[in-house]
This record gives sequence, C-alpha cells and structure tokens, in this order.
Amino acid sequence: MSGWGSWLTGSSQPSSGTQTPAGGEAMKTNFFPVTDAFEQTALNGELRKGDLNWTCPSGLSTETSTWYAMLEDGSFFLNQIIYSPVGLFQPQVQMTFRYFHPKTGENIWKSKNVDQFQVLPNDKRSCKSSAFTVTMKDNTDGSQQYDITATLDSDVQLMYTMKRPASANGWKLGSGDKGGFSYFGENQEAPSGYVVHRFWPYTETSGMIVLNGRALETTGQGMFVQAIQGMRPNLVASRWNFANFQSKENDGTSVVLMEFTTIPDYGKVEGDGPRTPQTVTVGSIVSKGQLLSVVGATRAAKEETVPSTHIDHEDLTLDAETGYRVPQLIQYTAEGPALVGENAPSKDVTVKATMSIKLGAPTATEGLIEKVDVLAEIPYMVRKLVNYVAGTKPYIYQTINPSKVTIEWPASVSTAIGASDNQVTLEGTLFEEHTFISE
Repeated sequence: MSGWGSWLTGSSQPSSGTQTPAGGEAMKTNFFPVTDAFEQTALNGELRKGDLNWTCPSGLSTETSTWYAMLEDGSFFLNQIIYSPVGLFQPQVQMTFRYFHPKTGENIWKSKNVDQFQVLPNDKRSCKSSAFTVTMKDNTDGSQQYDITATLDSDVQLMYTMKRPASANGWKLGSGDKGGFSYFGENQEAPSGYVVHRFWPYTETSGMIVLNGRALETTGQGMFVQAIQGMRPNLVASRWNFANFQSKENDGTSVVLMEFTTIPDYGKVEGDGPRTPQTVTVGSIVSKGQLLSVVGATRAAKEETVPSTHIDHEDLTLDAETGYRVPQLIQYTAEGPALVGENAPSKDVTVKATMSIKLGAPTATEGLIEKVDVLAEIPYMVRKLVNYVAGTKPYIYQTINPSKVTIEWPASVSTAIGASDNQVTLEGTLFEEHTFISE
C-alpha cells in the first residue's frame, strides 16, 4: 500500500512551503487531508466508471492496482501491477505476485518487469502487456469483475477472477473529482503532490493459479485497491499501515483500514512551533455482504483527542535487523456513519469495528510473511536512477494471522440488514502491512 515504485533521482527536499519562512512570516498550511474535505456523513464516495481507469501519470509518480485474496484452504495471495515513470526512459511496469500458506509455510514471490504495456482504448480500466492481460467487466446484475491471466515464469501462471458483488459497493473517501485525494503543497488547485486510493473492500475470487506445476483453485474472498501517488514516496509519508480483515461469517464480512503519516515537512501548523506530522486513516466496514460504513479521520501527532477511527502501535521494541522500533501489538478501531437503516447516513448513527493482533517480538513475529527490503525490490531502471536519501530505509512488514473483529451497530442497522443482534464477534483472517520509510 505504500506505493514504493518511484524512488527516483531528485532533491530530497519537499517543494515550496515546507521550510520555516524568513523574517518571522507565519508558516502556511501545506497539506490538505481528504478527511478534511468532506463531512462525516459524506465520506462514502461512489466509484464512477472512470475512477478505476489507468492514468499512467508522468513525473515522480507511482500507480498501482493490487488484488488480495484469502483462499478456502487458508492460503493467501496478492497480485500487483506497478506503473513507474522513469524520467526520459520508458515507464517501468512490473507485476508482482506473493503466495503464502500459513499451515505449510510455502512462500512464493515473483516479480517481473514487463514490456509492451498498454491500456485498452475501449475500456481504460483494462490493460495488457507481454506477460499479462487484465480485463474489467460490468455485469448485468450490477456486479463487476477483473479477469486476470498472467505468466510470470514457467512456474507461476495466473488465471483468476475477482468479482465485486452488487451488494458490496466500491468506494473512495468523498464524492466527485476530488473524492479520495489528499493534496500536498500550499495550493490545492495546483498541488505539488497528491495521494488517492479507491477500494473494492469485499470481493469473491474464483479460477486457478499454477505454482510449480500444481494447479490450485482460487475460490475465496478478498479485496482490490487502486492507489496513485503523485510524488516520491519518501515525501508522501514516513509510515504506512494497512489492515485487510476478511471473514465468511455473517454472510460475508470485511474490515479494511489504510493509514499514512506525513513527514514533518507536511505537518500541521500550530502557532510558532514546528510542524507536527499528521496521520490520515480511511477505511470501511462490510457485513452481511453489504457496505455498512466508510470511515475516515486525521490527527496530528501527540494530540490528546483520539479520533474514532485510528490505528495504534503498542509495545514497541527495536528490530535489530531493520533498525526500526516495531509494534508487538496493533489495535484497530473504525467507526463511521451507518450507510443503511432509517435516516442513513447520520453522524449520530454509527457502525464501529474493533480488532487487534498480537505480533510478538520482531525475532519471532507471529504470522510473518516477509520483511520486504524495498530498495532491494524496486525495478532495475528505477534502482539505477535512485539517489538514496539519507535516513531513508524503507521496510514493509507483512503478516497474516487468524483474528477476530467485533462490530457494533444500532437497532436501525440490525433491522435493515436482518441481524438478530446489535453486536457480533466474528472470526476471520487478517492480512496487515506496517511500513517504515524514514525515522
């Protein structure tokens, strides 16, 4: 989720408006989080057809599409396309694939740089290259699906479908052209950078993947996210968190949270003091196979008031391998206006989901899939042009574990979705990433 594909040569300093002004001039706001642009009752932005188009941005940008699937046999895969412009060279396009089976420990990673990448002219949500074809379809029942075929190597072939049911709407935070966008720079109309995410939080998967000559069915449940970062990742954020909880219980349940913390240069302005990093959290709650709430909040570091939607790292300890203080426990809280029920949405009628995961010490992290050394994985031409920024050493911790979520909703929601109780605790699987980019 951290969008690490554009570690390009260039100044390590942010653009205008981030340094302390001369002559006592007050610092200006230079970061505009998406959560501040919309009222709580307007957080659910419907995805329009063009929202999931490939944009193929220029400059120091990264565009990704990522499919996550939790299969019926307990295994997991993620599949990602990364589009990275590289100066005057042809853009680098890469497909990555990770398969992990917690019971057997089987862990397969493939990364392939592709050529002949093109967006299909009749539907810019679809694309193809020398190694893969991705086709988006709108079905007559209101559902949508991605059909994906790929040959990443002689021992990894993909032939699967990810389908979003009509009852589980996709979303971005807020409606319209600016829905989903957080802007960097003093002028929102001419920003120096941006970040945007668009989600399918609950999907069904089918088809097969072939790994080392074995055909495996991909029947399961998952999610999809499109992310675009319109500036270098080390300027967007110093930290990322991503949680993807999926459960078959209660007729299909999903809790998704995505969070990033700005670097100090894009922090909140408070009096004459230094800028304070800001943390933006967005997400959604699905149960009974329906989108029940879209959530979002932003808080500055060390603020006493904690918003109703947030992620907390607890019991921090030093990981000698990476040099970061990492959590041994992560707590997730998501709360937002109910999207179903009488008089919905209303800021006074909310749905709340809470969950936690104990990861333990970094030397024996529970459910660890990989500690991804980002600079070792970026595409060759990008890596060749990288001018490493002092103090920047990005690592992504990926884990998957059995987990539980508790979801609370009022009686009006129970009536709307046919639930017998106003609170449920459900068992499922939690895939999470916590990413460190800089101190």
